[in-house]
Amino acid sequence: MPGRQPPASSIVRTENVSRTTLYYKYCPRIRINPVLTRSLVSYQSNRSTPFYRWLKYKEGFSAELVDYVITKVAPNAGCLLDPFAGSGAALFGARERGLDATGIELLPVGLRAIEARLAAQEVQPSEFQEYFDLFEAGDWKVDEDPALRIRHLTITEGAFATTTERDIARFRTFVRDRIRTPNIRLLFDFACLAVLESVSFTRKDGQYLRWDERAPRKLRGKEFNKGRILSLKAALEQQLRRMADDLTAAQQFPLCSAVPRGKTTVTQGSCLTMLPMQPVNSVDVLLTSPPYCNRYDYTRTYALELAYLNVDEAKLKELRQALLSCTVENRAKVNELGTFYEGIGKRQIFAEAMRAFEQQAALQETLAVLEAKNAQGLLNNTNVPRMIRNYFLEMALVIFEFARIVRPGGSVVMINDNVQYGGEEIPVDLILSDMAASAGLETKHIWTLGRGKGNSSQQMGAHGRNELRKCAYVWNKPRQ
Repeated sequence: MPGRQPPASSIVRTENVSRTTLYYKYCPRIRINPVLTRSLVSYQSNRSTPFYRWLKYKEGFSAELVDYVITKVAPNAGCLLDPFAGSGAALFGARERGLDATGIELLPVGLRAIEARLAAQEVQPSEFQEYFDLFEAGDWKVDEDPALRIRHLTITEGAFATTTERDIARFRTFVRDRIRTPNIRLLFDFACLAVLESVSFTRKDGQYLRWDERAPRKLRGKEFNKGRILSLKAALEQQLRRMADDLTAAQQFPLCSAVPRGKTTVTQGSCLTMLPMQPVNSVDVLLTSPPYCNRYDYTRTYALELAYLNVDEAKLKELRQALLSCTVENRAKVNELGTFYEGIGKRQIFAEAMRAFEQQAALQETLAVLEAKNAQGLLNNTNVPRMIRNYFLEMALVIFEFARIVRPGGSVVMINDNVQYGGEEIPVDLILSDMAASAGLETKHIWTLGRGKGNSSQQMGAHGRNELRKCAYVWNKPRQ
């Protein structure tokens, strides 16, 4: 059960009137939930979970969290929606509990992970093992088709040794020409995508790829050695064996439940334009974790995988702009979104969301403070205020769509973190909860972790340590 309330001193850090007022407005709803841990609200618990462990997708949450949320918040739900589906944790967790689940995902990497998981449901483990045996016997060492070499992006050039580049093309040729069953072909191709980081000179580090000192390209900064870099053969042996084990275990030990599995569907695209197409009052529970307002650019984090999936420079820029505005490179989308809503006959909901954004006093106060600091040169990037403004403007639209889509009596559960720029804490949880209230949703809980997230080393050096809340918000839609 949720425990004690976090001390006010860990939350109210400034004398800013609007933020302080907002804190006390939602103070009764803020509680430490001892069930929530860092591993539960992140991908960490999935590292050893069958199927979930196939891809290191750090932007997801755990299978255990999905089970907890459904049990605690929506035990009688029949359908779930995740508009930031990632690698599909919410979708497949809901499916195992008999719920129909719908996902929306923009990035091809997450979409491919979901497709692989769906394909796995149709695969016979014995046939998968047959092709794995061929791989281990060396049958994958075919003449490469040059057309199957990775077409690198500027930011991925030199990521692999020459022999590794060639082996990737050879393996992809083997998969295309020798594997007859489409779903197994997809799984083998996905296995190669999943090991790219381990066979490269790079490591995912926050929003960037960190480059090993052995890489042919030389970048400025402190030298870094990631340790052992696996050969493609060794990495694929580990990955394919892991997948074979999970497929076999799923067949030998099916869920001991009479509950039929739900239907799972996913669509690629931006939720900013796809949520308005969802029917009104159509889902029982909405469980999601949107991109945080933390400057992370997922098109850089997953650049290797995107290049593997044939995303070129033009498509990369398109994806980056289509993302929820969480990077300093995102341009404002408000005019495009206004035109879009006008075109689909939903001008009123757009106007209501914009009004909630403009009238949110704590947000406007924060933006004013950051603009003043920006003018004094106190922010490390001059586009930070613009990013924050666009993030909350777009989230206002998302939240108003949530309120329209969820059925009366249904719930929205969102995982998100608070952030800090220039020493100014931005209470994302409180601002979004207040916007939700404007949309007609009631804040039942703002569950926090017992231990928050520390600000960056750069921020600590300039402003001292400030522990920021990591939260799960629970918003209910009143029954009519």
